[in-house]
Amino acid sequence: MSALPETTALENQRPKMKHPPGLYLLFFTELWERFSYYGMRAILVLYLTTELVSGGLGIKPSVAMTVYGIFTGAVYFTPLVGGYLSDRFLGRRLAITIGGITMALGNFILFAINNQIGLYIGLILLIIGNGFFKPNISTLVGELYAPNDKRKDAAFTIFYMGINIGALFAPLVCGFLAEKYFATNINGIIHYGFKYGFLAAAIGMIIGQLIFNLFGNRYLGDIGKQPTGAPAKQNKETEAKAKTPLTKQEKQNVAVIFILTCFVIFFWAGFEQAGSSLTLYTDKFVDKSIGGWTMPTSWFQSLNPFFIIVLAPVVSLIWTKLSNSKRGDLPIPAKMGLGMILLGLGFAVLIPAVLQTGSDEQHIVEKANLLFIIFTYFLHTLGELCLSPVGLSMVSKLAPARLASVLMGVWLAGTGVAQLLAGQLAAFTQSLGYLEIFSLISGVTIGLGLILLLFTKKLVRMMN
Repeated sequence: MSALPETTALENQRPKMKHPPGLYLLFFTELWERFSYYGMRAILVLYLTTELVSGGLGIKPSVAMTVYGIFTGAVYFTPLVGGYLSDRFLGRRLAITIGGITMALGNFILFAINNQIGLYIGLILLIIGNGFFKPNISTLVGELYAPNDKRKDAAFTIFYMGINIGALFAPLVCGFLAEKYFATNINGIIHYGFKYGFLAAAIGMIIGQLIFNLFGNRYLGDIGKQPTGAPAKQNKETEAKAKTPLTKQEKQNVAVIFILTCFVIFFWAGFEQAGSSLTLYTDKFVDKSIGGWTMPTSWFQSLNPFFIIVLAPVVSLIWTKLSNSKRGDLPIPAKMGLGMILLGLGFAVLIPAVLQTGSDEQHIVEKANLLFIIFTYFLHTLGELCLSPVGLSMVSKLAPARLASVLMGVWLAGTGVAQLLAGQLAAFTQSLGYLEIFSLISGVTIGLGLILLLFTKKLVRMMN
């Protein structure tokens, strides 16, 4: 038995086991789409809250946080509709193209129309486009491989790296253009070039679509061209199977998915403060100067994907080591509980910083050291790596086959609810203060993480 992995490893090195070139086409398509999304997101709250005279929209921070939360929440709900339309009518390839063009247009509207009308038109187009793009690009990766192909897990790992490479460079480019390169000083008033950051995001999306459509037929063939979920005639055996009640074990598995989804809502509600309250706190209260040079606020959005690229192999190695040990790997609920605790500790790190700076930007005694923010993102990323990948794996393993898509939709919809909650929490930082909100998030997520650890054995028994 011990020789089998070595044999498999040798086989994987042979040319016939190399990944199909279509994987790398999808890798670069997703990379540029994530560049577009995260580049826009990195400067969105700054654009909303910066005064009109300085190139922003001058929206109250509390309102801006709510708008941000609604936008980031909606992008997790529209894929349910986009996925249905692509399955039934469009096909995945056409849906990805429609989504990409719509998102590029949304960013271009943000560039061209610098007022609230342009803002809402642009965000609506981005939400709609994401609904067509998001559920289909990952599915195409899976369709490149046979169901039992051993390369599939490695393929998704490569694809995931494309996501994070795009997310890493997006804030650096779009933020630099908005906050530095196109920023001008007129009579002592800095006018930022946010619109050029949105233009860069639009160009990134266009590059991705050009790559996808120019090389799609060559490297993807007919994969994804035809709708795959059109209603089919069912025979009596299939109909009877569909009507068969869930078994006791299946019901318990569904219950576990719903229970863990409820916990995860609170994780993402805290995690997604990165683009809203953490961005504003960093902008106003953190000393971003390094040797006389001031780092753009949006650049801090690159810390999470940077830490993912660095830490993901380490965390993966830890899980592998544990799985090969006598005690075995940590159960999924335990990993998720650990992730919630790490998120809470990340916010706990900020408490002494807020005690130093206060929450009133008009009366800051001393700005906080940027290491506070860096260490917070470090802990948040560790928490994400403990929770997010194992959560998706958990749903795919536990969901009864006939409910797999529905329950994955429930899992993603939970993230959408979290985004809406995150926007409301961020808005309260303006009335209650950063100390109160950061302390609340820290206490709640650590407490829920400990509860999840406490009930791990019970949940594992339910999962069988």
